[in-house]
Amino acid sequence: SLRAQPILIDRARANPKIEFILEAGVKEIVGNGKVQSVKYDQYGSTKELPVGGVFIFIGFVPNSGLFKFHVDHDEAGYILTDRNLQTSEPGIWAVGDVRAQLTKQIATAVGDGTTAAVAAAAYVSALKDAARA
Repeated sequence: SLRAQPILIDRARANPKIEFILEAGVKEIVGNGKVQSVKYDQYGSTKELPVGGVFIFIGFVPNSGLFKFHVDHDEAGYILTDRNLQTSEPGIWAVGDVRAQLTKQIATAVGDGTTAAVAAAAYVSALKDAARA
């Protein structure tokens, strides 16, 4: 099954130049100085697809397994946060691509880090104030 954002899946399916090959694993990129084809395993047999290029893409699977049973997340595994990027567990913030959000860009992750740092500092300060009271 495809795990990308629905709008990206729809765009890819509408593109006549894209062919979906599901439940397959790449065995070899074939060519001599230039990509000519890709060999892949699918359902127990090796197949070959002529191509003019290959794009390596890591994907949209969040690396959130460590917190799977500790904080709320969506059906795809992305961690849910409030506007200050705090998770459902007080004192834990999530930033960057592990967080449920529309954009997955380095600039967004940097902004997330700043927002979470400011929120965490305020949180720790409030804890210290409460301990003194």
